[in-house]
Order: sequence, then C-alpha cells, then structure tokens
Amino acid sequence: MNIGSPRKRILITGASGGLGGALARQYAAPGVMLALWGRDSARLSALAEICRVRGACVEVRSLDISDVAGAVLAIEAEDAAGPIDLALLASGLGDVRADGDAVEDPALVATLGIVNFAAPAAMAAALAKRMAERKSGSIVLIGSAAAFHALPFAAAYSGSKAGLARFAEALRLGMREHGVTVTLVSPGFIDTAAGRQVPGPKPLMLKPDDVAARIAAAVASGKGHVILPWPFAALRLFDRLLPRFLRDRLLLSLAPPR
Repeated sequence: MNIGSPRKRILITGASGGLGGALARQYAAPGVMLALWGRDSARLSALAEICRVRGACVEVRSLDISDVAGAVLAIEAEDAAGPIDLALLASGLGDVRADGDAVEDPALVATLGIVNFAAPAAMAAALAKRMAERKSGSIVLIGSAAAFHALPFAAAYSGSKAGLARFAEALRLGMREHGVTVTLVSPGFIDTAAGRQVPGPKPLMLKPDDVAARIAAAVASGKGHVILPWPFAALRLFDRLLPRFLRDRLLLSLAPPR
C-alpha cells in the first residue's frame, strides 16, 4: 500500500470468539484498520494487542448483538466514522434440545432467532444500504452447514441459520447491481471452545485459522457461497435429492447429541 493511502477498514463481529479471533488474525496487517466487536472485553483486548503487533490499527467495542436496534445503530455509526470496506459478521450461538425435552425451550428458540438471524441480517441490511450508495464494499455472513438440514434436536439452530442463508442469498442478488459483494459461509464443525462444548461426534472438524484463511480466499475471489469442508456440500445435495419420506426417516434416525 502506498504511503498516505487510506487504511482498509474491516469490521469483525464475534471477535472474542474462536472464529472471529481467527479472522482478526488473518486480516491483521499494515495498512488495515480493524474494528473488533464482541462480548468478552478481556479477550478483545488480548486479541487487539496481537493484531497491533502484526501492524494493524485496532479499535475494540464490547457489544451484545441481541440488542438488535443498538447493534444497527452501532454499525451505522462505525461506517459513518469511516467507510467500512469489509464486514465479517461472525457472531452466533449454538445449542441443542435439552436431554429429556420433547422440544427446545421457547426462550432458547427466541434467542437463537435474534442472534443467529435477526441481528446479523439487520446489521447487514443497514451496512449494505450505505455500501450501495458508494458502490463498493463486501459483507460476509457466517451461517452453518446445519442450515441445509431439518435437525429435529436443533430446530432453533438449524432454522435460524437457514433463515440467514436465504437472506444472504437474496441480499447478494439485490446488491449485485450496486457493486457490493455478499458472501455466505456455511461451515461444519470448527475446533473452538464453544464448538468443543457441543456434545456428540464432530466429524471433519476444522481449525479456526484454516477456516479464516478459506474465508479470506473466498472473499478475495468474490464467491457468493462457500461450504466448509467440501463433504458437507455433498451432504446438502444428498438431502435435496432424497424423497421426503426417506429424508424424514433419515433425520428422525439421528440421535440427539448427549
């Protein structure tokens, strides 16, 4: 980057989590201004120091996106302070039906709907509007491979991520004529502290730094959707091709993680 040229401004939500932190380290470099948002102030401060050592200019904000209106105001203020070139919306929650329950707790369903769908979708919409006005910018939404399967023991999680996936696809199409790119990332299992707490087997688990590198490559190439790792893309196709009665039988045969 030439001396005197503006810094590239990158916003990362969920930066105090495993994947968000890996994304911050991936993009930390001279000529980059990182805005790192998350709920854990101590983790954000430690991450900021790592990124500064790598040459990035860093600002942190402690934010809980379950306050959707507050999150939208915050992202609009961040962009007004300096146009955001790339936003990686990586905040999210995961859970499964409690052992012995017939359905998930209604409060959990509402929380996951807000954090996994409503908040990131609203933030993306607010930022996309501003990016469209200047005809540039990129938005990354972190979904899940679970979005493509009706998991009976994780209806709130798979449902909220399915909503985000459909929103991301629609936003990508709507923004195409305005010079704004939208990328949906649908990962499988990621080896983070939160991911390791999820009970049950976790096949093909990926390291956060590997996922972050693949996301950066997808954004650089302008991809609209990336599923990680590739076998989960095959599972998505398999789910689509199965007749409904066979798909239902298969999903019902899956034992809830304990």
